[in-house]
Amino acid sequence: MQKHHFKVFVFSLSAVVALGAAGCSKGGQARQGPPPLAVDVATAKIGDIATFISLDGQIAPLQDSTLSSPQSGTVSAVLVNEGDRVTTGQLLAQLDDSTYRAQLAANQATASQALAKLKSSSIQAPISQQQYSSSMSQATQVLQAAQNRISTDQAALKNAELNYKSNVQLAQQGYVSQTALEASRSAYVAAQQELNNAKQSLPAAQAADRSAHENLNQTQVDQATIDANRAALQQAEANVQLLETQIRQCAIYAPFNGVVTQRLLDPGAFAGPNQPIARVSELDSVYVNANVPDEDLNYVHAGTPVTFGSASIPGKSFSGRIMDVNAIPTAGTLSYRARVRQANPGDVLRGGMLVSVVIRRESHRNAVVVPRTAIFQTDQGANVYTVEDGKAKLLPVKVGLQTDTSSEVLGGSVKPGTLVITTRPDALQNGSVVAIGGAPPAAGPPGSGPKPTQSGGKGRKAQQ
Repeated sequence: MQKHHFKVFVFSLSAVVALGAAGCSKGGQARQGPPPLAVDVATAKIGDIATFISLDGQIAPLQDSTLSSPQSGTVSAVLVNEGDRVTTGQLLAQLDDSTYRAQLAANQATASQALAKLKSSSIQAPISQQQYSSSMSQATQVLQAAQNRISTDQAALKNAELNYKSNVQLAQQGYVSQTALEASRSAYVAAQQELNNAKQSLPAAQAADRSAHENLNQTQVDQATIDANRAALQQAEANVQLLETQIRQCAIYAPFNGVVTQRLLDPGAFAGPNQPIARVSELDSVYVNANVPDEDLNYVHAGTPVTFGSASIPGKSFSGRIMDVNAIPTAGTLSYRARVRQANPGDVLRGGMLVSVVIRRESHRNAVVVPRTAIFQTDQGANVYTVEDGKAKLLPVKVGLQTDTSSEVLGGSVKPGTLVITTRPDALQNGSVVAIGGAPPAAGPPGSGPKPTQSGGKGRKAQQ
């Protein structure tokens, strides 16, 4: 109801002003209308416009190693200071290794003794083998001879026995003399004695044969001795290698070309196993690490161009390309580490330095671009005011890409060269008479102005 009364009041006041104007006109002089509204304008132009993603990044060395030794000992020397450039394989620090060297000498002596025993047993074994084989051959021949003698004596005894029995029968018949009979009996007795003697020599030959076989089996024992001596030598050599390794580990060498960024111990300090002694960083090339939000992943991939700068290096801008994007998000976030490998002549970029990384998100070429301040919103949508015949004209528009300073206008209602109002008084309405406050300025370069835009998303801090 109050709003209705206000409108009536305005109408009545306008009527009074109109009547006054009419009265004055009767006097022969017409009064002018309200003064024109001062506005600033710009010219719509054809150009390229782009939006960007701005991310917080951080410089990380290409390689970064904190060096230590798996051995413990007193630090005898540190040969570098912070800031020194070093090359691969350069000696940086040394632990006292005198105890290890003494142990090495003792184990080298043990290895020499083991080698001598192995050589001795290896030389003796073939000689013993030959002796055992010869004894075995001789014992076999003796046993074979004893067995053959028994067989021969048994045959001789059988013949003597047959001859003696035959002579006994013939003597009874008177065909053989008593002398012949006695001779055959003596031969029979002698044959029995020969057989008995042969049988008595057989056990000795058998015993000698068994002994020769047992001696031949000794060759296996000799081979076992050789194997044991060889194992002892291998163990002694392994101990020597272990001590040589421990001695090498007492020396700390540069693993790559780089810069000494920390010296953590001085000579005389005791270093425990794996205690940091020095730190070396490779800075000839560095990584630029930035976390990309999940919603921007479609715009960031290997090969995407980027620019970045740092407040630590004012006025200096760097450019590169994304090398890779991690396949899993950073712990506790929904962002993914993107990495740029950047050459770093002069070590201008230092490890840990914070940088701002800018990545193009979207871009349109040959777009109709006006200053962003020319766009204003109503309940019906986006609009601009143009200037025609000295009056403001309201035009609905469709807005495309926007930066902090420029907007893309779609649909054809605004064309290149169209004057658009960039500064609007509160009283400005469609059809208002306007006065341009100076020559029409150009709409800023498309895509210019601070980055990122409101469509670029908030920055993310980089993963180190």
